[in-house]
Amino acid sequence: MNAPTALNRDLRADFPGLVTVEGKPWHYLDTAATAQKPRAVIEAMTRALGEDYATVHRGVYSRSADMTMAYEAARRRVAALIGGKEDELVFTRGATEAINLVAKTWGRANLKAGDRILLSQLEHHSNIVPWQMLAQEVGADIDVVPLTDDHQIDLDAAEAMLTEQHKIVALAHVSNVLGSVLDAKRAADMAHKVGAKLLLDGCQAVAHMPVDVAALTCDFYVFSAHKLYGPTGIGALWARADILADMPAWEGGGAMIDRVTFEGTTYGSGVQRFEAGTPAITEAITFAAAVDYVSEVGLGAMHEAEAKLVERLRRELTAMNDVTVYGPANSAGIVSFTIDDIHPHDLGTILDEANVAIRAGHHCAQPLMDYLGVPATARASFGLYSTQEDVTALLDGIARTRKIFGKGI
Repeated sequence: MNAPTALNRDLRADFPGLVTVEGKPWHYLDTAATAQKPRAVIEAMTRALGEDYATVHRGVYSRSADMTMAYEAARRRVAALIGGKEDELVFTRGATEAINLVAKTWGRANLKAGDRILLSQLEHHSNIVPWQMLAQEVGADIDVVPLTDDHQIDLDAAEAMLTEQHKIVALAHVSNVLGSVLDAKRAADMAHKVGAKLLLDGCQAVAHMPVDVAALTCDFYVFSAHKLYGPTGIGALWARADILADMPAWEGGGAMIDRVTFEGTTYGSGVQRFEAGTPAITEAITFAAAVDYVSEVGLGAMHEAEAKLVERLRRELTAMNDVTVYGPANSAGIVSFTIDDIHPHDLGTILDEANVAIRAGHHCAQPLMDYLGVPATARASFGLYSTQEDVTALLDGIARTRKIFGKGI
């Protein structure tokens, strides 16, 4: 999975979206929001919607049987990416739905008034709001772990905060704003010591580094396909098999049932209990195609290449007296920064004129922005197709923006 040989070819050529309508290079530095799609993924979607298309789990005709096999094979390949098994992985609409699923099933069944939930200061809204809703419903309380000086989750503080009242610890494996990487194994050990479960938001992790849920010893792991070079509208919840077996169903409909009568319904077993209705068939198959693609390239090689881009960008930004760079030096593929007196939205607009695309805003992490004392940051995020030329274009665009605003001249 981690062989670096595929990086020796021009990976940008695999991505038709990295060229403007005028045929010029598009310097796409917003992969943390959503990744561009390689031709292998696009072609897989075309086949699944075309000559291969049929329903799954229902038809007795051969194409339906073939599609069912492809759908379940996709589940197996996606689970294997993170060291899991197919009977531990539920397809969802994305990481957001996966977290909501855990909160509304496991959470409702296991939390009561007086229990506590532990989050961190850097969480995405998707890993805050579902827990707030659950806490309000059952009467639980939420504690928030602060950050270290270099903007990592302070696990020493977390360890001091944890009590036997804590039932769930939900943390980002990699911050979508800061790129900081959690010591997930330590977090799991700490949570389990007080009898709590650990949920990891892996959206930014799976696209940048190898993940092994067994080695991490987490209880839940969630991620989305579109950040992993796959389609939108689908993601995954991995949960330990024993936990998944005890979780109640959460949406009712076809596929998740055993027997339905007007007197009552019995539910199916296994992962399909959480996949009511016709599933995202083509999206699941295309999700697996994206997994195959990144596995060919090698996540270890990808992380190494992205680290070089991060190191250069952080070094050159830090040398500018009017620039503040956030996050640790070894951030995973993400660099967030602000320039004094230049709003990130203005920077993003001017960069767009030079075919450089970054993210500007609060990045669905408003509590983190409050913590940092800024309304927004500019964020450059790298993917497997990112190059030193992209960094150069960004730095040139920043220089132009500073001149427009009367800086650096």
